[in-house]
Amino acid sequence: MTGSGSQHEGMAVVDIPGSKSITARALFLAAAADGVTTLLRPLRSDDTEGFAEGLTRLGYRVGRTPHAWQVDGRPQGPAATDADVYCRDGATTARFLPTLAAAGHGTYRFDASAQMRRRPLLPLTRALRALGVDLRHDEAEGHHPLRITAAGVEGGDVTLDAGQSSQYLTALLLLGPLTRKGLRITVTDLVSAPYVEITLAMMRTFGASVRREGEVFVVSPGGYRATTYAIEPDASTASYFFAAAAVTGRAVTVPGLGTGALQGDLGFVDVLRRMGARVEVGSDGTTVTGTGELRGLTVNMRDISDTMPTLAAIAPFATGPVRIEDVANTRVKECDRLDACAENLRRLGVRVETGPDWIEIHPGADPLTGAEIKSYGDHRIVMSFAVTGLRAPGVSFDDPGCVRKTFPGFHEAFAAWAGPLGISGGDRWG
Repeated sequence: MTGSGSQHEGMAVVDIPGSKSITARALFLAAAADGVTTLLRPLRSDDTEGFAEGLTRLGYRVGRTPHAWQVDGRPQGPAATDADVYCRDGATTARFLPTLAAAGHGTYRFDASAQMRRRPLLPLTRALRALGVDLRHDEAEGHHPLRITAAGVEGGDVTLDAGQSSQYLTALLLLGPLTRKGLRITVTDLVSAPYVEITLAMMRTFGASVRREGEVFVVSPGGYRATTYAIEPDASTASYFFAAAAVTGRAVTVPGLGTGALQGDLGFVDVLRRMGARVEVGSDGTTVTGTGELRGLTVNMRDISDTMPTLAAIAPFATGPVRIEDVANTRVKECDRLDACAENLRRLGVRVETGPDWIEIHPGADPLTGAEIKSYGDHRIVMSFAVTGLRAPGVSFDDPGCVRKTFPGFHEAFAAWAGPLGISGGDRWG
């Protein structure tokens, strides 16, 4: 599904594509479940297509129609006993699929793009090895490429540092029901905790038993049951449209993201509320209305760090400084997002300071002076600064197409929403 915008009773309603995080987890769970699972409205993007393609390489049957995917689960592990899997740029693909393969029997080789090869894996690698998995890195220790000689996983006790990425913990949690004895995972540090809550909720929907006892996660053996699962819209992607409403004094409604949403990134609207926007979260959707006021603030974004660039991109329009803290993990994403945001804001003439885990952004001119935004191949940098472009004429991008990672139709959807403002898409939307 591509995003689309429509005017409805004076309100712009934007349909956001499915969540990347939820689609990746659902694909793992469907592959591991006993039976055929149907995923409704999955995200179709480079990352999720790469994950589905990886499952196919491992021998799982994945049937795809425009609005639903069907996966034939194999509780015993991959059908292929020898496979080469290319993970593209996808961190979930690169971290979850090797873990899934470890539960099977065979020899599996994994590689990824140069960008993904740079991103760390070592805490997950160490945990899998501690559980007896024969895993070798072919080049740099703790990075792709790697190979696994799989013979199932016994289970037991393991300690994990998830301070760089919650995906390490999610990968082990997803593995738990596929082990012979289950898992007790002691976590020494954890970032982006709401993503772990998504994992736990989804595991239970697929029939697994998992509980948290303080810093210990206890997963019972017993596998997963196939189901029909609807993917909710991507809250991180919705943040760009919510932010756009806040900086333009307009209103936007995203259906499908309401009070029962799984994704912690919907918490971004609480940041906008603190800055002065009007926010209504209903049972079946969220509406943000710009009030013409955008106040500065200091905010800890450890739990919603994927929306840090969104806030950074609108920070120059606040009446006072915006300081974002506890986001060290954004330095090991698709790029160093703290530095990327700082560099691009400076190109626009904004005063910025950064530290190891924080960024402080001062009010800028209005309108800002346009400039070419350096994307660093990172979809979130491009989508965030598209919002800045609403009040910075002349913003362009060196690589607008990198949004295909999570939202191939972003520029069209955003231009359709911005159109009524009299803002022309022009070459900005690439």
